[in-house]
Amino acid sequence: MSAPEGGWRVLVAGGGWAGCAAAVELAARHGGASVTLAESARSLGGRARALQAGGVAGDTLLDNGQHILLGAYGETLRMLRQVGVDPAQALLRLPLQMRYPDAPPDGSGGMDFVAPRWPAPWHLAGALLRARGLARADKLALARFASTARRMGWVLYHDCPVEELLDRFDQTPRVKRLLWHPLCIAALNTPPERASSQVFLAVLRDSLGAWRRAASDMLLPRLDMGALFPQAAARYLEGRGATVLTGCRVGALTPPAQPGGSWRALLGGQEAGFDAVVLATPASVSATLLAPVEPALAARLGALDYEPIATCYLQYDTTLRLDLPFYALLDDAPAGRWGQFVFDRGQLDAAQPGLLAVVVSAAGEAARLDQDALAAAIAAQLAQDLARPALAAPRWSRVITEKRATFACTPGLDRPGVETALPGLALAGDYTASDYPATLETAVRSGAAAATVIGAYRTLALEKRSLSHTDGAAAPGSVR
Repeated sequence: MSAPEGGWRVLVAGGGWAGCAAAVELAARHGGASVTLAESARSLGGRARALQAGGVAGDTLLDNGQHILLGAYGETLRMLRQVGVDPAQALLRLPLQMRYPDAPPDGSGGMDFVAPRWPAPWHLAGALLRARGLARADKLALARFASTARRMGWVLYHDCPVEELLDRFDQTPRVKRLLWHPLCIAALNTPPERASSQVFLAVLRDSLGAWRRAASDMLLPRLDMGALFPQAAARYLEGRGATVLTGCRVGALTPPAQPGGSWRALLGGQEAGFDAVVLATPASVSATLLAPVEPALAARLGALDYEPIATCYLQYDTTLRLDLPFYALLDDAPAGRWGQFVFDRGQLDAAQPGLLAVVVSAAGEAARLDQDALAAAIAAQLAQDLARPALAAPRWSRVITEKRATFACTPGLDRPGVETALPGLALAGDYTASDYPATLETAVRSGAAAATVIGAYRTLALEKRSLSHTDGAAAPGSVR
């Protein structure tokens, strides 16, 4: 396989959201770069893409995970616009909320917490005043947490588990159960007993604590995850002369033998040369590729632990419609209650009427269950919580489990930066150093940052070449 002709040749290895963002940024802002995006799977998107369901589900497209974005995800929203996707059309924007199906005024069930569309921070005050299912002590505890965290600048000098932070802030058991624990698990995909308080506070800063109310909005994709960004990114890249390869694994990377030389990469078993590389494969794959050339960095990547996420799809009659686009659910693993959030896909995508998606984050225990048993337990939970007995018997079900959905976001975690010690090599991925956990925003930010690193490397390389040519030119009257 020959490298692209002309321009400055850049390989982006890995076509997830980080890789797509890096390739788009290189094509958009670093003119003259000849970009090759290589993905081992048959489609782009990595852990945020659509899959063909097959079996009883026929040719239904199902996302390999249900996602919620925040209005604060500025880089993701910018990148969507860059590739021609209108966020106003592609995403359902809802105010910040945590709404359970059963939220009676006496506090015996869940709660109903939804922010009015008021300016920040009054929207949070309004949500507290209007909240059902919380006692006065619960509301005071929540308000105390928000005000104290804001005074701290949402920063801890010494990281600790989220559960320890909640105890320090004297949070009531009910506020923990109904708000903090589900938010922590949903955002960090790590149980509060092991999750990083510092990262959790960063998420809260841009949601509960946002000074711009729209930043705290929750954005639900109306398109499947492949159509939302990766497919549009591929069209954008191909329209600008980039090469997009799917089903093409990067087998090995060899750094330049001398300064200014080329990186060598095996693409689909054939060798190609590139001036720079963005390594946007999963951390475990990147560790394998880097082990022969940068063992210390490979060891850091290999040391990351992971948490799974399971998404259970349940198809009912096409007339089924929930009262809200999504609900929070009270989970209780010992009681066989696994679901944490349920989404009415029919309210997001008209092509999926009657389809519910139930998310189980930090799904280590759930992932060990038989898929049919897990789906049956979740269906029974929905029937009980939504008071609709018919939900216990879906037409079909499908469980999709991402065993390495995210890294385990623990206190003081060593996350590598985008820039590496290897000239012309940058990392991109949701595992890279950031104040956010493993989110789409982290992935997109890392891709854009990696493109900036490569752009700076290119500028430096071109300057060195120019100086070399100048120094090597014969002076007037000299003998060479």
